[in-house]
Amino acid sequence: MIKRPELLAPAGDRERFDSALAAGADAIYVGSTMFSMRAAPKNFDFTELAEICSLAHAKGVKIYLTLNTLPKNGEIPRLPDYIKATAEAGVDAFIAADIGVMSLCKKHAPEVDLHISTQAGVVNYLSANEFYNLGAKRIVTARELSLDEIAELRAKTPKELEIECFVHGAMCVSFSGRCLISNYLVGRDANRGECAQPCRWEYYLMQKDRQGSFFPVEQNQNGTYILNSKDMCMIEHIPDLVKAGVDSFKIEGRAKSAYYTAVITNAYRCAIDGYLKNPSEDYIPEQWIIDETRKVSYREYGTGFYYEAPIVNANVSYEGGYRREWDVMAVVEKCEGGYIYCEQRNKFSVVEELEALEFGVKPQTFTVKEIFDSDGNSIESTPHPMMKLKIRSDLNLKSGALLRRQSK
Repeated sequence: MIKRPELLAPAGDRERFDSALAAGADAIYVGSTMFSMRAAPKNFDFTELAEICSLAHAKGVKIYLTLNTLPKNGEIPRLPDYIKATAEAGVDAFIAADIGVMSLCKKHAPEVDLHISTQAGVVNYLSANEFYNLGAKRIVTARELSLDEIAELRAKTPKELEIECFVHGAMCVSFSGRCLISNYLVGRDANRGECAQPCRWEYYLMQKDRQGSFFPVEQNQNGTYILNSKDMCMIEHIPDLVKAGVDSFKIEGRAKSAYYTAVITNAYRCAIDGYLKNPSEDYIPEQWIIDETRKVSYREYGTGFYYEAPIVNANVSYEGGYRREWDVMAVVEKCEGGYIYCEQRNKFSVVEELEALEFGVKPQTFTVKEIFDSDGNSIESTPHPMMKLKIRSDLNLKSGALLRRQSK
């Protein structure tokens, strides 16, 4: 019997949490007020954390809390109370990278599962077994591993030790995210969740004795992007992940938008469910599901190092920016009396063609024939941010459905 893999989605704030929950995540990982590897998102205070834990648990969904920064001596005194408070909020697991933090988690919240972060750099079964002996329930493998290496790790570790792997999202050129470039260049410490992503910048080479004289280091006419990793996308390779023994499929992106979270979580939910209905080695999701991964903001896709080692393929993108081919126009609140009631996210107009995405089903395309504002006045476009409106339509969409349009 095929084991059902967990779908683990990111959430950087309440809107993103709601998106992940609605789109079908089995578990959601979040950060709170401190010690999280993503400082840019709003994250959750203790009250908010308790609220989302309650909402998630009511639907059988787990909440994992990131405690994966590398704290320095001066930060240690704050950890015990923080661990206790987040445990009381109801989190199901801590994701930790520092062995000292792990020991405090086991001491102050032994009832909460311990997951070993990818920042810990687990690349072999010896390390995995040692973390298991220290009380870990799960390891998040280093992103440098191949599927063959993960399969060997699985075979040489206790079956009770779960294996979690990234399946989608941004990759880091550094070893499992332990990077000092951001700290060195702009004073933002990647190991405290503040990475400025200087690996995405364009660089020139200059000789020390010839200040101001730049030498070309080019891969193409646009220069070089030797540090610029492709995004990972494994949606077409679910059988290989399952065969390797991966228990949890992790989507990267706590700092990404709620729209991104919803679309990518929904795509992998549909892909996994499709595989479970037809668990063959040559299973590939329906094309519309694959296409969903191209309807968000993303970098050139690759498969990370699951099939080729870094020395064979550095997985570098020659593109400097993101691809963005679709924009969300509105979020559906309800459908009633021949109207779609929604809240605006971007401006759109009468006669434009929109696509409606409901979770779990193929998107539907329709033409906007009439728009009305909250007072019932007919309008030609939706110029005001977050404005309430209704669209005349026979579509019967569920609350939370997304209306989007190809970028102009």
